[in-house]
Order: sequence, then structure tokens, then C-alpha cells
Amino acid sequence: MLLTLLGTGNARQVPVYNCECIACERARRDARHRRGPCSALLEFGGGRWLIDAGLTDLAERFPPGSLSGVLQTHYHADHAQGLLHLRWGENMSIPVLGPPDPEGLADLYRHPGILDFSRTLTAFEPTVLDGCTVTPVPLFHSKPTFGYVFQAEGKRFAYLTDTVGLPDDTAAYLQRDPLDLLVLDCSSPPSPTPPRNHNDLTRALETIRSLPVRRSVLTHIGHKMDAWLMEEASALPEGVEVAYDGMVLRGAGVLRQG
Repeated sequence: MLLTLLGTGNARQVPVYNCECIACERARRDARHRRGPCSALLEFGGGRWLIDAGLTDLAERFPPGSLSGVLQTHYHADHAQGLLHLRWGENMSIPVLGPPDPEGLADLYRHPGILDFSRTLTAFEPTVLDGCTVTPVPLFHSKPTFGYVFQAEGKRFAYLTDTVGLPDDTAAYLQRDPLDLLVLDCSSPPSPTPPRNHNDLTRALETIRSLPVRRSVLTHIGHKMDAWLMEEASALPEGVEVAYDGMVLRGAGVLRQG
């Protein structure tokens, strides 16, 4: 089971338009430090599922037939905007699964095109997709949002973004069995003000310490978090690392770099 982090930025991405901070200037100089909309690709057996569709070039990245479907964590624009163009394809159907959100994004439900929104997921009810058991878990966010726990090929991964902390029932579920890999929202550096919609580093590390996790990777990174890391990277505890676009994971370590 492989997880490729296609995008690791927050809604503003990195570099931020017209920002001259050290992180944004670095990203303009060196494309390796750019961050696109937060999304991932999960591959296992014959399955290839896109996690969130915030990238706007999905039709170019994924030729027809190369995706099994899309798992949406939620329907904020930076996680779903790529569907607006993809829907106008022809002669095929792409399942899009996600939380029960009657609003969705824009007019996607009314004009779905080739996207099939007929199936919504239910919290804590496992579903099997191409041999992988997928369990949605509720997260704290301003829209109905699911994280996902994936179990296949002897591995257990959790992908949790966007969130600030964890609901009690989600924390209890994740504590039942060890996680080979946790990918977790961490949008900002430590802040004296409690975060509202996304983890800062303090809240992210609290969550990691509360769970039986073998390896933790921070994603949904904002430019202020990157700027902080440029000066304070050594402050991260052992076993916790920061994602980058193109990072490919299989639990125990980086398989290859994109």
C-alpha cells in the first residue's frame, strides 16, 4: 500500500501570492519547496484512489481509466475544485465518495457530469474498495469532514486533514490498534492563540502523542509553518517529519521521491 502526497499546502499554498516571507521567497527560487492543494493518491493491489480533488489539472495528471475513484475528506474549494473541470468528461463514470454534505461545492451535485455522487459514507462504517478496507472517521472542521483509515496488505494508515484536534469517538477508534502511518494536518507553527479550524504544531503533537503511531507526517502546511521550520526544524520530535509535494510513503519510510 503506497500513499503519494500530491499536494501538501493549505488553502493559500506556498508561495503565497505577493508574500515576501523567507518561505515564499525560497519556494519561488526552488520548486521543491512549493506546496499545492492538499491531496494524495492511495495505491494498493489494483486500486488507485485520489484523496481530495483540489488540484486543478486532474485531467492532465490522470488519463481516463487510471483512477478507481475519488475520496473526498470534505467539500471546501481547495479540496474539491478540480472536480469542476473533471466532471465535463465523456463516456465514463468516476465514483466520488465522501461525507454527507448536502451543500457540496458550487453546482457539482446539480451538474455532476461523469462524477457519481450517489454513494455517501457513514462515520465508523468500513467499506471495502478494491480490497482495501476504508473507515471514515469524523474530524473537527467548519464543514462536514472525514478523515480516513486505510487497511490493506498488512498496513494501517490514517489520513486526517482538515482538523483541529480530534473528536473523542475518533480518538478512541484510532487508539484501538497501532497505526503504521499517520498523515496529519499541521497548518501553522505553535501559537499562543488556540487554533480554530486547523492544527498548529502544538495541537498536532498532542494528537500524535495520544495515538499508537509508528510514523507521523505533517501536511496541510502553511507558509508561516514553513518559515518557522526553516529556523526551528530541530524542534520536531523523533518520528515526526514534514511532508513535501511528491512524497511517497509506505509506512516504514520514504519509498521514492517525486
